[in-house]
Amino acid sequence: MSEATHQKPEILREIDLTKPYDPQQVEQPLYAWWETSGYFQPRADAPLPPFVISIPPPNITGSLHLGHAMFVTLEDIMIRYRRMLGHKTLWVPGSDHAGIATQSQIEKLLISEGTRRQAVGREEFLRRTWEWKEQYGGRINVQLRRLGASCDWGRERFTLDAGLSRAVQTAFKRLYDDGLIYRGTYLVNWSPTLGTAVSDLEVEYETRNVSIYTVRYPILPAGATDEMFPAHTWGSGQWAEGATEYIAVATTRPETLLGDTAVAVNPTDERYTHLIGRFAVLPVLGRRLPIVADDYVDAAFGTGAVKITPAHDPNDYELGKRHNLPMINMMNTDATVNEQGGPYEGMDRFDARKAILADLEKEGLLVKTDPHTMSVGISQRSGEVIEPLLSEQWFVKVKPMADMALAAVREGRLKIIPDNFVRVYNNWMENIRDWCISRQLWWGHRIPVWYTADGEIVVPHPDEPLPEGLTQEPDVLDAWFSSGLWPFSTLGWPDDTEDMQTFYPTSVLETGYDILFFWVARMVMMGCYLTGKEPFHTIYLHGLVRDEHGRKMSKTYGNVVDPLELMDQYGTDALRFTLATSSTPGLDTNLNPQRIETARNFANKLWNINRFVLSKRPQTNGVPLSIALPAAESDTLTLTDRWILSRYTRLAGDVKRLMEGYNFGEAGRQVQDFLWSDFADWYVEIAKVQLENEATAQQTYAILAGVLEGALRLLHPFMPYVTEVTWQFLTEGTDAAARRRSHWQIGPRQMLHC
Repeated sequence: MSEATHQKPEILREIDLTKPYDPQQVEQPLYAWWETSGYFQPRADAPLPPFVISIPPPNITGSLHLGHAMFVTLEDIMIRYRRMLGHKTLWVPGSDHAGIATQSQIEKLLISEGTRRQAVGREEFLRRTWEWKEQYGGRINVQLRRLGASCDWGRERFTLDAGLSRAVQTAFKRLYDDGLIYRGTYLVNWSPTLGTAVSDLEVEYETRNVSIYTVRYPILPAGATDEMFPAHTWGSGQWAEGATEYIAVATTRPETLLGDTAVAVNPTDERYTHLIGRFAVLPVLGRRLPIVADDYVDAAFGTGAVKITPAHDPNDYELGKRHNLPMINMMNTDATVNEQGGPYEGMDRFDARKAILADLEKEGLLVKTDPHTMSVGISQRSGEVIEPLLSEQWFVKVKPMADMALAAVREGRLKIIPDNFVRVYNNWMENIRDWCISRQLWWGHRIPVWYTADGEIVVPHPDEPLPEGLTQEPDVLDAWFSSGLWPFSTLGWPDDTEDMQTFYPTSVLETGYDILFFWVARMVMMGCYLTGKEPFHTIYLHGLVRDEHGRKMSKTYGNVVDPLELMDQYGTDALRFTLATSSTPGLDTNLNPQRIETARNFANKLWNINRFVLSKRPQTNGVPLSIALPAAESDTLTLTDRWILSRYTRLAGDVKRLMEGYNFGEAGRQVQDFLWSDFADWYVEIAKVQLENEATAQQTYAILAGVLEGALRLLHPFMPYVTEVTWQFLTEGTDAAARRRSHWQIGPRQMLHC
C-alpha cells in the first residue's frame, strides 16, 4: 500500500454506499480480513509498553450467552483502545476443560448408548472425551469471533494443553514441597449425583420451606453401665417404655440421626445442667450419646438441645473436634445409607428419612413436626441438595498465599474496580479456609501424586522420570487450580519464555463480580506466591446482565436472550454498544431491547452521515486529499467551525479521561451524543450552507471529514465494524501524513492495525 494515499481493502469494494447499511454483509468478511492480516497480534514496532489481557476462559461445553457478550465487549474495548494508542497489545484467548460439566456431557452420551463410564474404563472414557472436545469444543470461540473479539488466536490455549499441564504439575510440586498441600480427612461438600466433592464456592443456597422434627432421646439413669443396659435393638421399644427422662432435639434431617455421637446443651442452660456428663440413647440404634456442654448451642433456639453429627454437619464437625467425639459416617457416596445405618442400610437418604420418621412415631418418640424455612445448600452443577460428608481429600493451606494477596491490595499494587469490592475481597481473604482441590472425576489434571506399594507418597517434578511400580492418585484437581495459573501458564511459565519476559505481569483482569472468589482471588494468590508478582495491576468487575425488568435470566422465567439472535437482528455493533453504554462497574445491567434498536439506528446514522460527507467530496484530479483539521486560531474559520472544533477537542479529552478511568459506558455515550447531536443535527446542517460558498467550501469539507474521521476513531473500540467500514471509505485517497496528525496517533495503516 502506498504511504501517500490510502486505498480501502478489497473486501469492501463490493459494498454499495447508496444502499442502507447491512451489518450481515460487512461483519464476518471484515473480521476474517482482520484476523488473516495479523492485525490482532502484538506489533513488534509498537512505541508504547505492553498492554495484556488474559481472556476468562469459557468452558468447552459452553455456548454464547450474554455474560460472554459483556466480557468480550468490555475487554475488546480496552484492547482496541490501547492498540490505537500504540501499546504492544496482546489479548490471550483460550478455553477451560470444565471438569464436572464436560464429564457430565460424556456420561450422558455413554448412557444414551446403553453403557456407563465404569463399564468402558478410564482410558476409553478419556479417549471419548478428547474426541468430543475436538468435535465440539471450539464452538464457543467461533461465537466469540462473531462478537468481534480481537484476540491473538495464534496464542490460543486450553487448560489441558501439554504446556499448561506441565505448569500445573510444577505448581503442585512447589506447593507440596513448601508444605502447603496435604492430604486429610475433613468434612466436604459432596455432590451425590456427580460423585465428587465440590468447593464452598460451588454451593448455592436457596431458601426452602422444609419441616423441622422434634424427637425425644431417652436418658440413661445416672450411673448406668453397659452391663446394666446392653446394646439396644431397634424396634423392641425397650428405651421408650422404660425411660423416665428424655431430652428433646430438633432436626431438619432425621436421616442423620444414624451418625449422631452426642447431644449438646449450653453450659448456662439451667434446664439441662443436671444432665451434663450423663448419656442419652439414640432411639434408632441404641447408641449411647454423651451429653456435652458447649457455648455453640443457642439455648433460646428450638428445645435448647442439639443432636451432634460430626461427620455430616460443619458446625457439629467443629464441636466434635473440641470434645473429641467419634465421627461416624453413615452415608455412601451415592447418598444411600451405609452399614452404620443398621436396618436402614441401602436406603436412599430421603427414603431413610421417611422410614426413620415412621419408626420414631411408632415408638412415641416423634414429638411434633413443624413447618420451617431455611437456607439449603444446592450443587451449582447438578442442582441437587449437597451432603456434608467426611471424606479423605487433598487440600491447599491458602493462608500464606491469602496474606500476600491481601498485601497486594492494601499496598496499592493491585486495584479493584469498583472499589466497594475491596471490602468484600478483604473479608473473604481474611477468613479463608483451606481449599479442597481433589475431585473424584476422570476428566481433568490427574493429581501428580504416586504411591509406592507400602503407601509412601511420591511427588516428582514433571521433568523427572518416574520410578517403576508406582500407582498414581486416581482423583483429578479442581478445575480452578489450573485456571488459577492462567495469566502466566498461558505465557509459558514455569519456563522463562520470551512471552513471560515481555507480557507478564498482565495488565487488567476483567470479569463478572460473581467469580471474584472462584477465579480472580485464586489467580492473585497463585500469581503472588509462584511468580512473586501480582498477575495483573487492575481487576475490573462487571455485573450480571438481567432482563429489562431487572430479573435474572432463566429458563424458568422464559426470558433467556440469545446474543446470536440479537446480532442477526440488529448487528454486532448495536449489541456491543448497548452492553457497554448500559453498564456501570460492579452493577447489574438491565438489557432493554429498545436500546439495542436505538444503537442499530445509531449505526445507520453513522452510515448516512458518511454518505453525505463523501457526496460533498471535492474533485482532486488524483492528488491526495487532505482532511487535516485547520488550526483553531485560523482567521478563516466561521463561528460554527470554531464551535465544532472546540466541541470535538473537548470530546477527545473527555473520552481519553473516561477510558483511562475505566468509565467506558460514559465514554461511549459522549461520543454518541456528539455525533448524533452536535455533529449531525447542527454542524452538518450548517455545513450544507457553507459548502455552497466557494470561499468556505474546501475548509468546511476538511472539518466535516476530519472531525468525522477523529470521532470514528473514538468510537471504534465500541462499534468496530461500522466504524471500520465508514473510515475506510472516508479516508480512501486521503493524505497519509494528514491522518497521522489526527487524534490518537495510529500511523499510516488500516484503522485497526495500529
